Amino acid sequence: MQIHTLSPELYWLTLTVLMTGLMWVPYILNRLMEQGLLPALLDPQGETSTRVSWADRMMRAHQNAVENLAIFAPLVLALQLAGITSPVTVTACLVYFFARLTHYVVFTLGVPVVRILAFATGVVAQVTLALALLGLV
Repeated sequence: MQIHTLSPELYWLTLTVLMTGLMWVPYILNRLMEQGLLPALLDPQGETSTRVSWADRMMRAHQNAVENLAIFAPLVLALQLAGITSPVTVTACLVYFFARLTHYVVFTLGVPVVRILAFATGVVAQVTLALALLGLV
């Protein structure tokens, strides 16, 4: 039996994918609580609205996380294919995970300045990974 160990970058990518994949749970549970099971499930357009602003912000934070995952994941996978790993790439992946988690929480809570800083931190982590791929860090 062969044992495979994830690289640190793939570990953080896996946690980021799992986190992003579960971000919908609280706001969907809110919709079910507000509307009841059948009305929420039978909405033909999939456009159920909410009575609370936090759930709307959470949904938007989730959408933003998915959009940014489309940038982060290929960068990490390209690093793996190129065999590039370093303390800088590991740190960038770790920072990206926590930046996205922070963005999700503070967006949900409606904290404006911290939301932008968390988003910008995630972008810096993505740029760092791209620079590592280009051999510039």
